[in-house]
Amino acid sequence: MKIGMILDASFPPDPRVENEAVSLVNNGHEVFLFCLKYNDEKASETINGIQVKRYTSNKLEYKLSALAYTIPLYSFLMQQKIAKFIEETKIEVLHIHDIRIAEAVYNANKKQNLPVVLDLHDNMPEVMKLYPHLQKFPGKYIISPQKWKQKEEEFIRKADKVIAVSPEFLETLAIRLPSEKDKLVLVPNTIRKSFFEEYTVDKTIIEKYKNNFVILYLGDTHLRRGIQTAIAALTKLKDKIPEVKLVIVGKNTTDTILKQQVKELQLEAFVDFEGWQNVSLFQSYILASEVCISPLHRNLQHDVAYANKIFQYMSFAKPLLVSDAIAQKRLVEKVDAGLVHKEKDVEDFSNKVLALYKSKPLRTELGNNGKEFVQNEFCWEETSKKLINLYNNLHV
Repeated sequence: MKIGMILDASFPPDPRVENEAVSLVNNGHEVFLFCLKYNDEKASETINGIQVKRYTSNKLEYKLSALAYTIPLYSFLMQQKIAKFIEETKIEVLHIHDIRIAEAVYNANKKQNLPVVLDLHDNMPEVMKLYPHLQKFPGKYIISPQKWKQKEEEFIRKADKVIAVSPEFLETLAIRLPSEKDKLVLVPNTIRKSFFEEYTVDKTIIEKYKNNFVILYLGDTHLRRGIQTAIAALTKLKDKIPEVKLVIVGKNTTDTILKQQVKELQLEAFVDFEGWQNVSLFQSYILASEVCISPLHRNLQHDVAYANKIFQYMSFAKPLLVSDAIAQKRLVEKVDAGLVHKEKDVEDFSNKVLALYKSKPLRTELGNNGKEFVQNEFCWEETSKKLINLYNNLHV
């Protein structure tokens, strides 16, 4: 069938959108992707079989998107672009990526009344509570996560099928909306086999860390990701593991706080801020490490979502050290792929690192368990089967 995916951002990059679209194309569907452009990108091109259609946007529209459910202007502007997209592509089904643009899609779809698949990448109303601009004036008073939650429930009721990324997220949705339970489908964020089968090793990274016991963090470094816990733990770990090195590959605007913490604790020799690196280097950083971490703070979003990094770590047989945020804790304990520490607990984090440091056999066993799980059960080629099944059984 002709599927119209709706993304209110530029493309590429968006690994989840690309993974889903490519899988559907490979299974005989046509996928047209509505996305936005902010510069002179091509209005139309084909990427990995995905027919990408870009619609011009600007900074004002981007800023208005935060107010999508405060004032209807953003939805009104997007709705016109989406109606044009539906008309031009003659699609048979709409696949909405996240709720910010959902109202615009439903409004644009009133005439055709096409089936709608709502794909919830995040527990967006909960994620919003963590945004810095919602903690202070004026955001705190003009953007209501509660209103977004009401909208999310409205969109779920209107959708024909609803996709979520973790069993925990599905559970919370089923409790909130028991009447919609039958339309919920699990399609987790997982990695493609190519991540661990087709890669090039960067020897300079391996060489750089060959004499270190590397604790690796990959990805967004916002304070809610818990890296401050790992940094603080080094004050104790450096005395027990002289060759320890915390390697942070990623960035966020809050990095100044992390760097200040390192400076105040005089840990410059034990922490490397590598900044954001090309994804093609991730495998080399993982191979250079001994322990890979995801020390997330607990909140309603982190409790129901997996960070993709944990599957990247697992695929190379690295033992994990993760916080007790529910989704990742359950997964790591079920697979026996690593150890779990209490969130924000520096002492517990330190003790778990030491346990892994002291026992290479333990590191090897946990790492191998994770690798087997990802390579055989939890790679995209396996987990995307539910997405394919959803479309094979969708009546248009």
